[in-house]
Parts: sequence; C-alpha cells; structure tokens
Amino acid sequence: MELIHSLILGIVEGVTEFLPISSTGHMILTSYLLGIKGEVVNAFEVFIQLGAILAVVVLYRHRFACLFNFKAKGGFQGLQGWLMLAVTSLPILVLGKLLEHNIKSHLFNPLTVSWALALGGVVLIFIERLRFQNAMTSLDELDVKSAFKIGLFQCLALCPGVSRAASTIIGGMFTGLQRTVAAEYSFLAAVPIMMIVCLKDLLEIWDKLSPGDMSAFALGFLVAFVSALLAVKTFILMLQRTSMAPFGIYRIIVAIAFFWLLQNHPLS
Repeated sequence: MELIHSLILGIVEGVTEFLPISSTGHMILTSYLLGIKGEVVNAFEVFIQLGAILAVVVLYRHRFACLFNFKAKGGFQGLQGWLMLAVTSLPILVLGKLLEHNIKSHLFNPLTVSWALALGGVVLIFIERLRFQNAMTSLDELDVKSAFKIGLFQCLALCPGVSRAASTIIGGMFTGLQRTVAAEYSFLAAVPIMMIVCLKDLLEIWDKLSPGDMSAFALGFLVAFVSALLAVKTFILMLQRTSMAPFGIYRIIVAIAFFWLLQNHPLS
C-alpha cells in the first residue's frame, strides 16, 4: 500500500460508508481503477471501516450512551435498544455466513457492482415517488418487530453495490420511520454489524501484514474517520431539504461510466 492509495481509499470509504451509494461497491471500483489488489489491500479496506464506525460513535455518542441506561423502559435505550440492534443485525449475519464464499467468489467484481449501482439507483428514485403514511419522527417510537423488518431489508446489502445504508433506510421508511430518522437508525445499526465483520476479517488476515503496512493503515483510518464525520453531517442536512433521488441519479451515472469503461478500456 502506497500512502497516496491510503489517502484515496480512506476518503472513498469515509464518504460512501453511510450514504446510499454503496461503500463496498465504490471501494471495489476504486481499487480497480488504481490497479491495486491482494491480501494487504483487502485487509486495509476492512481496517479503515473502523475509522468510519468511530465517526458514527462520536457523532451519536448520546444515543449510544442511552443504551447503557438499563433502568429505562421503552424507546431506543437500555435493554430494548440493544435488542433492536441485535434483531436488525441477526438476519444479515446468518445469511452472510451461509453465503460468504459464493458472494466473495462471484459477486465481488466491477461488472456486478455496476449493475447493482444502476438498479439501486432506479429503486431510490422510485421509492421517493411513494407516499409513506404515519411516519415515526423519533427512534424512540421504533419497536423490536420493526427493527427486525429493517434487518431483513439489510440483507439486500450482501450483494456488493446495493448499499447497506440504502437498504436499511428504505426498510426503515417502509416500516414507518421518517426518512431522516431511518437514516439515523441506519448509522446506529451499522456499528455492531460492521464491528463484528471487520474484527472477524482482520483476525483472518492480520498475520499476513508487516510493520511497514502500519503507516498506510493509520493514514487510511484517520482519513476515513474525518471523511465519515463530514459525510454523515452533510447527508442528514441534505435529507432534511431534499430526497434520496439525487443519490439514485448519481448511482446510475457512475454505473453507466463503468459499463463504458469496462467495455472500451478494460484494465488488467
């Protein structure tokens, strides 16, 4: 890993992780454009996700603190809050474990990502044409049953390019959450699932890294943290003023660009 690669990938990870545009898809496409691959790159892409996770923990520290208020009853706090996060995370953990080999073998490639970005963009535009009734304006109105339904939607993100953020936000909107509240729950629900997956993947490949890789990893972590802080704040402000349709249009444009690139200038 060169430092310039760390910088670029750190920015891409931080900006895209919590937006409905697929961080995994963008990381695959960016690595493809940079011409870098291998076990060290894979480990780096996993490691810098921890920087993005830390950004959400810092931004929503008060929400996470409420999870340790075990005297509280109801709402997204205490034991009920932990239960909500658990039932949201469980479906994708189970399905991901069952399908892990097939997904990594057959779906982690630029062509699959491009198709997923394009189709996901169409879905985002279509979703914004629907009218959702009785929208919940606070996470404290969410119940365990609805949290589980969001977890089922999150399973769609097992396909690279679909976007975990997009699938959970859409799932939240279908279960009655206001768009911005659905986005906030998407951020919070990302922390446990990403922590589990990141730590598992890192344990599997950590012994393949050398001390010389640490500077690149540290830079990528820091850049991903700062980029995610800015991206999450900006995303919430955008959702308060507009819809997710612009992100759908962006996804389609990126997909078309890569379809053209793969057809006319295939990279080695």
